[in-house]
Amino acid sequence: MEKISPRVDLAFKKIFGVEENKDLLISLINSIVDTEDQVSDITLLNPYNPKNFKQDKLSILDVKATNQDGKRFNIEIQISDEADYDKRALYYWAKLYTEQLKVAQDYSALSKAIGIHILNFTSIPKAKNYHNVFHITEKENGFAYFKDLELHTIELNKFTSDSSEELKDIVAKTRTALDMWVAFLTRHDLLKAERLPKELDDENLKKALHVLDVLNFSEEERELYEDHLKWLRIEANTLKKTAEKALAEGISIGKQEGISIGEARGIEKGIEKGETKKAVEIAKAMLTKNKPMEEIVEFTGLTVKEIEKLK
Repeated sequence: MEKISPRVDLAFKKIFGVEENKDLLISLINSIVDTEDQVSDITLLNPYNPKNFKQDKLSILDVKATNQDGKRFNIEIQISDEADYDKRALYYWAKLYTEQLKVAQDYSALSKAIGIHILNFTSIPKAKNYHNVFHITEKENGFAYFKDLELHTIELNKFTSDSSEELKDIVAKTRTALDMWVAFLTRHDLLKAERLPKELDDENLKKALHVLDVLNFSEEERELYEDHLKWLRIEANTLKKTAEKALAEGISIGKQEGISIGEARGIEKGIEKGETKKAVEIAKAMLTKNKPMEEIVEFTGLTVKEIEKLK
């Protein structure tokens, strides 16, 4: 039997969403949020219970918790790329925030709500970092007034998407506690609790690896896990086909714009590294052809500022 993957939402919740592993959840949250939102203790609002799961790929297997100050957290690992995920993330944040208020309570009873979305796909092509934080800020001056809204996205494949990477490659890019947890979620197959390099030698990680090794599923849970794993593999195959399509489109664009073979190969390499890099290469080619700025913006999705830098 192959090793269980913590990226499958059922396994993720069974690791981080149970009372005996609250220390792991606290460590994960603290690796993501700012100093002012650090957690010392936490109460699970929807602890792991397989009886509550429906055998449906769309089941929401999130982890909800509140900390010692009343702040609320919703942590979700999302397997497949669904349409309008940004709207869904905002909707679940709104539910997390509004369900705090009981009848006859004053608005002052509302505490900050933080949504954490760990994604097994690229949701924000323009963002280079795998971890991005979103607030509502004033348009011109950038200050935050509505401070109770905070959304985090963690796109796992921006940390590593190359299955040929070795442990030394993962260690080389591990600098923070969040890097450590993302390494666990993406390349747990390379990590052995008894032989961790010093960069990953952390008691919480050791415990998580041990929990993963001894994780047992009932027959019902195993069936549900396999169903969700199937969707994880379907999504991976879909992403591969999308990349191949993007490659073909990039080369076609290169020919239409009169780009040389050498430049076309440059575009091909950019596409293989990601959608954003493909857009950059195309923008460069269009700049050499003196195409109008509006056309480049519309064609690549890059901003004027980003394109100006390419000049």
